[in-house]
Amino acid sequence: MDALFLSRCQFGLHSAFHYIYPPLSIGLGLILVVMEGMYIKTKNPAYKEMTKFWVKVFALTFALGVATGLVQIFGFGTNWARYSRFVGDVFGSALGAEGIFAFFLEAGFLGVVLFGWDRVKPGVHYLSTILVACGAHFSAVWIVVANSWMQTPAGYEIVGEGDKAHAVVTDFWTMIFNHSSVDRIVHVIIGCWLAGAFLVISVSAYYMIRKRHLKFAHTSMHIALIVAAVTVVLQLISADSSARTVTKYQPAKLAAMEGLYETQPNAPMAIIGYADNEKKEVIGLKVPSLLSVLAYRNPDAVVTGLNEFPESDWPNVPMVFQTYHIMIYAWGGMFLLTFLSIIYWMRKKLEQARWLLWPLVFSVVLPQIANMAGWFTAEMGRQPWIVYNVLRTSQGLSTNINTAQVAGSITMFLIIFALLFVLFIYLLNYKIHHGPDDPDHAEIDREPIYTDPFQQLKNEET
Repeated sequence: MDALFLSRCQFGLHSAFHYIYPPLSIGLGLILVVMEGMYIKTKNPAYKEMTKFWVKVFALTFALGVATGLVQIFGFGTNWARYSRFVGDVFGSALGAEGIFAFFLEAGFLGVVLFGWDRVKPGVHYLSTILVACGAHFSAVWIVVANSWMQTPAGYEIVGEGDKAHAVVTDFWTMIFNHSSVDRIVHVIIGCWLAGAFLVISVSAYYMIRKRHLKFAHTSMHIALIVAAVTVVLQLISADSSARTVTKYQPAKLAAMEGLYETQPNAPMAIIGYADNEKKEVIGLKVPSLLSVLAYRNPDAVVTGLNEFPESDWPNVPMVFQTYHIMIYAWGGMFLLTFLSIIYWMRKKLEQARWLLWPLVFSVVLPQIANMAGWFTAEMGRQPWIVYNVLRTSQGLSTNINTAQVAGSITMFLIIFALLFVLFIYLLNYKIHHGPDDPDHAEIDREPIYTDPFQQLKNEET
């Protein structure tokens, strides 16, 4: 193992651990806006207590997201100095905008959301909640813009030669709205909404199983199921659009995602299996022509295979193939659980369906798996380029680091991240077991109460 491989592993470790938290805070931000909006509209104190409960969980995920995100910034300077020099003029604008328009907006109003319930007017507090949610979303937008430029660079020119060469922005808006940025922003944010929704579903299902905080659990479950049902369908539409963008601008990545070694018409899509690099084929169950249909809306369309590219420019095909399909399987699990839960909810039998509630408790991991697998697919599928078709990953590595230094820092970060994760789980578990602060919600309700918050809105209007 050399310094390049270990540096990639280190950055992958940082990214994977960091990416546990921002999707949760972004998804919870949307749900907080819905819940507090219900309180503003109906004046029902139950919605206020729900918002107060979930905003504390939001604050916990926000704090961990900030702490782990800072590590990534330092990693650019220590391990990827040549890359930082090359993209500094491009990333400076995007990441600067993320700091100004996202982080400070989110952090500035979070204190009002947490401690301002009895200190500011309800409308001011609700506005603060909206701004915190917007800040969380803006953060994702600017980070994905910067990453999308690495996938499909546009609006730039290269100035200088050799080690002094660097990219300079020539058209800011073309750089921002590069070929993949809009599709990827939508795809990432919807994934974050699913992460937040399934966290609420998981905790609500746990309360139903334990027969605790049932009023709280039923109302939270109803809101989260509606969010999940809408977003899981939107994610399918977004995924289709994103895949077609990859087909057009990153054909080698698409070929790796599907294990398509040879250019061919009627290209099949693998449902399950594995990519064999030695035999240069996918071994498993495949649907004929499905990839051609999804990529070009034509079963006879020719799809570019890996044979069109030098093997030195191939990504890790077996790994990209597996991560891509794991993402699809995780989405399928979310889709199935969401609509099974809605069916049982409509029949008012969800609380009795313990066989379904237990999978819902553990369903919180499904969007995490999907989001993580999607990022690994995007990043590993771009290899061996750190900026697609412009700068190789090996050219971005710092020149003054060695294997021992990187291995030592990986060990240190593994220990720190393990401690942080244990702390996160401990605090989250403590908050869940404590439950909502309202003593009325702490009582054990003997009869199930199916509260429809949107029906209540209709009744108020009537």
